[in-house]
Amino acid sequence: MNEAVDAIRQTVKVCMFDQYGTVVDMQGGLTEAATPFLKRKGWTGSPNAFVTWWRRTHFENSMIDALLHREHTPYREIGHRAVAHVMDRAGIAYSMDEVRYLVAQIERLKPFPEVPAALARLRTRYRLVVLSNGDPDMLEAAKRHHGIAFDDVISVELAQSFKPHVATYTKAAQRVGLPLDQILFVANHAFDCIGAKSAGMRTAFIDRRSRPFGITPHQPDLLVPTMTDLAEAIA
Repeated sequence: MNEAVDAIRQTVKVCMFDQYGTVVDMQGGLTEAATPFLKRKGWTGSPNAFVTWWRRTHFENSMIDALLHREHTPYREIGHRAVAHVMDRAGIAYSMDEVRYLVAQIERLKPFPEVPAALARLRTRYRLVVLSNGDPDMLEAAKRHHGIAFDDVISVELAQSFKPHVATYTKAAQRVGLPLDQILFVANHAFDCIGAKSAGMRTAFIDRRSRPFGITPHQPDLLVPTMTDLAEAIA
């Protein structure tokens, strides 16, 4: 750990963050938004489980889209398909306006409580950038809700593919004007850290849920429980 920290302090110039689930609380925020909606629908299942199904379906559909190597489908559209599919499976009657309402809540998500202070501390040493699967307009709309002034917010639309495609990380590195190994990619998702590490970035895994990272040759350089711990380690 100390060697990794020393290497990061000596070489890294940009901390690049996943947004959904790393900077902002996606599971908690969407569960809060979905709970009254599902209650009005008379659905008696767990709102948290509903959101988990929604996110897993979205992830699966975005990976399919990336692997097809066709025209990139917007994140919002993937979200509409995912929510409609989950409501079909749950037997919930819905309109497409209701689907659009639920997906629009992604733009209103708030940061995890410790994130603003941790990022302020990291800013004293590094440039702070977002690389997100979200659409550019969604990421722009989110700024007034999360309130964090990143130096740049990059959508994977730039690479025309979803993370963890290698092009998403290489295009982001080109945009910030740095070699890949001078960027620390920070995510709460193992797949995202694996993609960034495979591309050539250094990585930090924010292990909020205390889950094993898994067997992979692309292990993170740092594994910490919160963003505060990351700031304490490398700022």
